[in-house]
Amino acid sequence: MTSTFPDISISTDRLVLRPFEAEDVPALAEMMSDELVTAWTSVPHPFTTVHARDWALRQAPAERTQGRGIVFAVTEFLTHRLVGCVHLHHLDWRTLSAEIDYIVAPWARGEGYACESVLAVAEWLFADQKFERLELRTPADNTASQQVAQKIGCISEGVLRNAWIARSRTEDGGWTEIRTDLIIWSLLPEDLDEVREQQTGGSDYAGAFTDWH
Repeated sequence: MTSTFPDISISTDRLVLRPFEAEDVPALAEMMSDELVTAWTSVPHPFTTVHARDWALRQAPAERTQGRGIVFAVTEFLTHRLVGCVHLHHLDWRTLSAEIDYIVAPWARGEGYACESVLAVAEWLFADQKFERLELRTPADNTASQQVAQKIGCISEGVLRNAWIARSRTEDGGWTEIRTDLIIWSLLPEDLDEVREQQTGGSDYAGAFTDWH
């Protein structure tokens, strides 16, 4: 029998992480069409409303129901605006480990939402689901994403050489694929202790985590 995550939502002081809904499709299509998303991820380009609807209403729910992971739409608590996406995948139910990806919409960057949403998912994964390891993989030149990994307490474990295909703008305005290394980061339950201490000491997400692009 395949293990699956529950169908849940996670709340923080500023965010609600929940399943995608049909109303999210236009904002999702716009978010995933951003140049930085195109450059550092493998999403289709151009990313159309058809892609967005298929991801939000078919592929994302199937990740959970088929035991492959879980996808959260990240929304602002006050405005309900879509500001990002967090995806747990590459699950190993025997070793209780998972990989996490995250995207923040261009209209929501600089607010610390990447760190806040990833930490919320990590807390839930470790405390409620009893997982023991969370892994992040960041392209070698994506320094902004690496800052997120560092700020949430991840430990750098090494480099997968020539392991990722990124995209770069060409002189004529198009895109070309380039190979790059991947930096491997890990987060364990005990690694969150220092983050909790920082929060208890009065630091906040918005002030501490403002550099994600």
